[in-house]
Amino acid sequence: MDSPGFDNLDAVGFLQIWQRFDADDNGYIEGKELDDFFRHLMKKLGTEDDLSAGKVQKMKERFMSAYDVTADGRLQIQELANMILPEDENFLLLFRRETPLDNSVDFMRIWRKYDEDSSGYISATELRMKFFDKNKDGRLDLNDLARILSLEENFLLQFKMDACSLEDRRKDFEKIFSHYDVSKTGALEGPEVDGFVKDMMELVKPSITGVDLDKFREILLRHCDANKDGKIQKSELALCLGLKLNQ
Repeated sequence: MDSPGFDNLDAVGFLQIWQRFDADDNGYIEGKELDDFFRHLMKKLGTEDDLSAGKVQKMKERFMSAYDVTADGRLQIQELANMILPEDENFLLLFRRETPLDNSVDFMRIWRKYDEDSSGYISATELRMKFFDKNKDGRLDLNDLARILSLEENFLLQFKMDACSLEDRRKDFEKIFSHYDVSKTGALEGPEVDGFVKDMMELVKPSITGVDLDKFREILLRHCDANKDGKIQKSELALCLGLKLNQ
């Protein structure tokens, strides 16, 4: 089915719109939500000046007649995406929905999975995401992947780095360490170190590369990993930050 007016819609924009209406994230919307969805979609795309109920209903009926073969009144996300998104954008939508991402540790775990040769870049061809390769060099960097996965705000931004009292600094440290110690082992390792490093660097340098991250990671481990086991123990990180923990 031809979909005029949807040429300027990419997977990120599509997903942002969809998530406003599929509040329970079950993959479909139905009932009055459908009218609200199509009205918002038409407004977002700027295809119509007159968003009358009749025009919204016409678009809704057009899509539902093409998709809703079971006549259950539901519209599923992947079926709609198949209709209106290009192949590469559709792949991106699927990649985002099937890639769990709660924090920077998850983000770095994904980064390491695809940056297999530790070059600091991911092959855009492998991921079929050339449209997100902003400088058209055939590679994705950390910032490209962050845009694709819409990583939430840096966890460290909620803390005051100049907390005046020692007790406040200790409390903040406990929250911070617990956040990055996803495995709850009492030590940061692998993507946990990566996630902490990434967020720390972004406090002073908003745009970082995989090469930048690896350099700072090496520096951090050299200074904090006292027993040289490739991990950063809680006590080791506290010592590096000039903080003595309560015993």
